[in-house]
Amino acid sequence: MKISIITVTNNSAKTIKDTINSIAIQKYFDVEHIIIDNVSTDKTIDIVKKYSIPDTKIYIEKDDGIYHAMNKGISFAKGDIIGFLNSDDFYASNNVLSSVAEAFKKDALLKACYSDLVYVDENNISKNVRFWKSSSFKIGNFLKGWCPPHCTFFTLRSVYESYGQFNLNYQLAADFELLMRFLEVNKIKSQYVSKVWIKMRLGGATNKNFRNIWLQNLEIINALKNYNLQPNYIDFFYNKFLSRIKQLMIKKEI
Repeated sequence: MKISIITVTNNSAKTIKDTINSIAIQKYFDVEHIIIDNVSTDKTIDIVKKYSIPDTKIYIEKDDGIYHAMNKGISFAKGDIIGFLNSDDFYASNNVLSSVAEAFKKDALLKACYSDLVYVDENNISKNVRFWKSSSFKIGNFLKGWCPPHCTFFTLRSVYESYGQFNLNYQLAADFELLMRFLEVNKIKSQYVSKVWIKMRLGGATNKNFRNIWLQNLEIINALKNYNLQPNYIDFFYNKFLSRIKQLMIKKEI
């Protein structure tokens, strides 16, 4: 099974080498890497060309935001399985993609799998800051603010073909809406793998400030309502707050 990894770049010269290298050292080799670049003006493309894996495709053109760029990547992908690796993230070990492929090979009905995530210090990637421990999906989880870490989520390309790509009406919560659409609404079969697959540098757009976090939650509530899913607001915000506290308290050594 071929795995397509999509990476969106925008002046990512400081971090993209780590991203590429973490793909290059994988023990699973049937992989294509799709780079969607927003006309970077730094050395991003030079670094990509120097360190990229053999099956790398680079598309350089202006986009209308990260989710628009991700949709481009989905459209270009030829793999049976699609995953995303942000330009400042990297795989936690060299057997991540092997684990992904094994999960799908073991279960012919499986449509998606996902795992855990470690946030690392932006300037010291050996320093773990937060640990996002996920869990198996149960119907009703999204009403409680639950969502698996999107960058650990791998799904069949056929799922995107059946249920659509990112909804560009959402600027900060399109990943939540997409995963809710797949898991909660269309009930595709998924598997949680209790391993850390991704290390993510802190500093993403959603987590930059309290305002963005608040706006993201408003978008999430709007997405739920659009599918006639009415959350209990007390439970929703309590669980979101509790989840963040747990992330900060759990120490995870890789």
